Amino acid sequence: MTDTPASAPVKGAKRIELTLRALVLGCLLAVVFTAANTYLGLKVGLTFASAIPAAVISMAILRMFKTSTIWENMTVQTVASVGGAMSSIIFVLPGLVMVGWWLEFPFWESVLICVFGGVLGVTFSIPLRRALVVEAGLPYPEGVAAAEVLTVGSRGAEQTESAVRENAAGLWVVVTGAIVSAGYALLVAGRVFAGETARFLKLPAALGGGATGVGFGMQFALLGAGHLIGLSVGLAQLFGLILAWCVAVPILTSPDTIAWLTANGIPSIATTLPPGAPAEELAMTVWSREVRFMGAGVIGVAAIWTLIKLAGPLIGGLTSALAANRRRQGGEVLDRTEQDIPINIVAGLSVACLIGIGFILAFFAQGNPTLAGSTWLLVGGGLIYVILIGFAVAAICGYMAGLIGSSNSPVSGVGILAIVIASLLMLGVLAIAGLPADPSVVAFALIVTAIVFAVAVIANDNLQDLKTGQLVGATPWRQQAALIVGVIAGAIVIPLILNLLNAAFGFEGGPRGIADEPLAAPQATLISALARGVIGGDLRWDLIGLGAVIGAVIIVLDIVLSSATKGRMKLPPLAVGIGFYLPAAVTTMLVIGAVCGWIYDKAIKTTRFADVGRRMGVLLASGLIVGESLFLVMTAGVIVGTGNDAPFAMIPEDSTWPAMIAGLVVFAGLAFALYAWVRRQSAKV
Repeated sequence: MTDTPASAPVKGAKRIELTLRALVLGCLLAVVFTAANTYLGLKVGLTFASAIPAAVISMAILRMFKTSTIWENMTVQTVASVGGAMSSIIFVLPGLVMVGWWLEFPFWESVLICVFGGVLGVTFSIPLRRALVVEAGLPYPEGVAAAEVLTVGSRGAEQTESAVRENAAGLWVVVTGAIVSAGYALLVAGRVFAGETARFLKLPAALGGGATGVGFGMQFALLGAGHLIGLSVGLAQLFGLILAWCVAVPILTSPDTIAWLTANGIPSIATTLPPGAPAEELAMTVWSREVRFMGAGVIGVAAIWTLIKLAGPLIGGLTSALAANRRRQGGEVLDRTEQDIPINIVAGLSVACLIGIGFILAFFAQGNPTLAGSTWLLVGGGLIYVILIGFAVAAICGYMAGLIGSSNSPVSGVGILAIVIASLLMLGVLAIAGLPADPSVVAFALIVTAIVFAVAVIANDNLQDLKTGQLVGATPWRQQAALIVGVIAGAIVIPLILNLLNAAFGFEGGPRGIADEPLAAPQATLISALARGVIGGDLRWDLIGLGAVIGAVIIVLDIVLSSATKGRMKLPPLAVGIGFYLPAAVTTMLVIGAVCGWIYDKAIKTTRFADVGRRMGVLLASGLIVGESLFLVMTAGVIVGTGNDAPFAMIPEDSTWPAMIAGLVVFAGLAFALYAWVRRQSAKV
């Protein structure tokens, strides 16, 4: 892929780049996208890249200022996108509530975990910029797309009338998608439409007699997320769904399997359920207590395989970065587009963050009688872990973002590996210090992992933004400064949103909220379960091992399929694992969204407005996610404020089937109408 966007930045334009208005607007957008991503991540275990919608909104607003430039819009996008990426910390932090250590999210402790880890994600990835952004030749799909949007839509003498129209139309598409998505979510909250439907059944004896089920979530946020992940990932998730619900669950709930497990003394949750248990209870219990751990095994193997594939390019990139640094120290004059934050400031920021992290770990250890006597051992080991594992995941996630994009980068897989490593290291600490394996040890492992995860998600987003900056001629050190501002903005919002959602809905496995509709928080559920299992010694390694074997088979299938089709068809192992792990209703709609996006892109592929239409499709998907997510965050505020678990209810709760049928018809009709409308808008540009 070329490193030149659709058109170059305007020649002779005054360089207005890192301005107060850009930082303020970026922080406001970071708040919006962080809130939306926080809800989406807790609901479905996915977050979306907010760079493109942030760029479109920025260009529409800053157009009111005659002096605005493409580089100023780049600053807004950088702050907003990294603020949204910071929300991925919710893949770990809720685990502290799930294990019962926190009842709510302490504001300053949560903020500092995010800030120190996030700033380390920036500083650790700065030395990698030249190697991974400039010299590696990685595609950076989202970074290139964002650069195209900025170049087309920013003010300048060479800007065409069609570019102005596209910018205005793009903002309108985002707003319309958000309004429709929020409006439908309001009707679901009012019980006019059903938001989800599921059916469970027991298979006939000829098919083993086990239980299974199928679910379908009618949520526009999921439709939009499916559009963004693409057909390849969507179909891989469908494959994982089929493996889980058409193979694993029916086999594990089969009477013959249950009898065999009982006779051989093999532990199984199905053997603890009463005979004749309903299909829903049987299927859901087995899936949540056993099949999901098999999915964890698939995800873990997929993450390890990704790291193995990246080892060669990563070593080469680091070698190139060190060589470039030696040339600069030798007196080489750097172009403006090669000016990073000076390495001494990078080192100072890194040391300051590590000191702050040390204080957090010491404060935690000193506050717990079990750990207080081993404070120095825990702090020292924790800092070494953060430095070594943190830099490794910064490099790995940055490379993966360049290879497949920030949204598709398997940071959750890295998080799973990080918690297993942290938990195993904690076992070593327990042996050295003679400590008992109580909840405080699990909580300490989760906090250290949360810091490393913050490093991972920011590095994952950082290099993507720096690629956009390279393509539009931005100054790296100004972008890196903006990234740090974005980290702080996102970090401040996260505990506020988490406390609101925790009080209103609660999290799976934690205290119930007012509405008693706990959010799945899939990654946090898995990570906390892994930490408890490793440290407590009761982890179902057999299920994880079986999942690992399945993951290895999927990797082989992916290699064979990719080789046979010369790369045209793939079976991403991590996506299969996520389909294995996510609730069926979520995966089903994600797959439908991926198919809808593919059909839409295919329908406009041969038109004159194909490129514009594709960008508009991305903006529609982003609007759908933002609208529903923000409405549901607002709903949480209303629930907490009123104490009413259904504040928008319009009709009685028992009208399930009419609401389900009406919801299905209206949802399908609105989805079709939105795509048709976006196609017409694209044709007018």
